[in-house]
Amino acid sequence: MSSSSPKQALFAQFAAVAKAVAHPHRLELLEQLAQGERSVEVIADRTRMSIANASQHLQHMRRAGLVATRRDGKFVFYRLTDDTVLDLLASLRLIAERNIAEVERVVRSYFHNRDSLEPVSRKELVDRLKAGLVTVLDLRPEDEFALGHLPGALNIPLSQLERRLADFDPSQEIIAYCRGPYCVLSYEAVAVLRARGFKVRRLEDGLPEWRAAGLPIETGMKSTT
Repeated sequence: MSSSSPKQALFAQFAAVAKAVAHPHRLELLEQLAQGERSVEVIADRTRMSIANASQHLQHMRRAGLVATRRDGKFVFYRLTDDTVLDLLASLRLIAERNIAEVERVVRSYFHNRDSLEPVSRKELVDRLKAGLVTVLDLRPEDEFALGHLPGALNIPLSQLERRLADFDPSQEIIAYCRGPYCVLSYEAVAVLRARGFKVRRLEDGLPEWRAAGLPIETGMKSTT
């Protein structure tokens, strides 16, 4: 009979899950996969990793049950196993925000300098969408937008924002969102649009959290213009 108790065996497996996310590259990969299923090649390009490096990190997380795969010809596609992975990432973020001084310093010096206003909650945005009171701006790249986006969202990647200001109604408030609560795209967009006189706020988090809350999602590119 094994000398390990059932509790110790379970703790060993829990520790393996924790170890599987104990690298900044892996957290970045999970953020990407939270947008939707992606091939290794696309994920590597988006995170500026080599395909071999991205694949190695993804395989570690697959063994820990954080991501799943499917094969389509010569391509391997990864996805999050389920929304509990988002819960894990949110818990990590909350613990770090509350207890690590360096996290507080980065949030204050970068994010608050670009947008110190209270973000819009999901519930508030649902109500304002029903009333037709806002323009929802999705700042993610087109391929991420096509995988899923908020209903009626206008897709303008940050790199195109300056030359597409005419797409906005100056009388209507803009609600910007991207990959999650600390996605820099929405913060940068808020700074650009406010400097040009637009009324703009951020959504409290991003597309993955919206989807996990059971709120409606659209797919495809029909709302890009």
